[in-house]
Amino acid sequence: MPQGAPGGFLHAFDVAVEPELLELALTHRSWAYEHDAAPHNERLEFLGDSILGQAVTVKLYSDFPELNEGELAKRRAALVSTVALAEVARGLSLGAELRLGKGEEQTGGRDKDSILADTVEAVIGAVFLSTDSVTAARFVLQLVEPLLDDPDRFSEVLDPKTALQKEAAARGLPHPTYETVGTGPDHARVFASTVQLESIIGRGEGTSKKVAELAAARDAAAQLRAVRAGRTGRTSRIGTKTRGR
Repeated sequence: MPQGAPGGFLHAFDVAVEPELLELALTHRSWAYEHDAAPHNERLEFLGDSILGQAVTVKLYSDFPELNEGELAKRRAALVSTVALAEVARGLSLGAELRLGKGEEQTGGRDKDSILADTVEAVIGAVFLSTDSVTAARFVLQLVEPLLDDPDRFSEVLDPKTALQKEAAARGLPHPTYETVGTGPDHARVFASTVQLESIIGRGEGTSKKVAELAAARDAAAQLRAVRAGRTGRTSRIGTKTRGR
């Protein structure tokens, strides 16, 4: 782990996390495999995922009484997706705090959407175990508050592959095709996908082929929105893992 006391990113949230739990939350399985199968953050990730989903669900149910179940589900999916959580992680400079194995370190693991998103969930789990359910829910809502203010997050991008197909049809083009490859060992396999629509190339990654293709589609859709809005230059690369359930 980088030098210095971990957890500085938590200061803005006024929460105290037990040091051992925080260290565990920041420990990726690749580090654990290189250190005699030491504990890693996947159990905390499992716990944090549930807390995240519950807090976001209650927030959306309370704030949007006019929306039906389907629309609420779409909004929740957008807020707990890998792209959303990776954005949160980057805002906290969480990548710099990770304990990674040599392989992940060499392949840019500190900026991989999937690793960053999973770590956010693990940190949520650590906050829950160190405090209480009310504090953990408040922490989650502080994390996602900036995302709630982004109207594009709740637009057609919620179904990026369909949006891309519609865009292609409107231009008289065939359905977009995806090129996807998987790399890495079975326990840490990562898929990378690309999709092209004329001059726009979408890229994404994920823990399955389906997830990677959704990531690529969302990247392409984001670029299309940028073009329509008249912005110049390529948008920053984004990928989404529609939390693979």
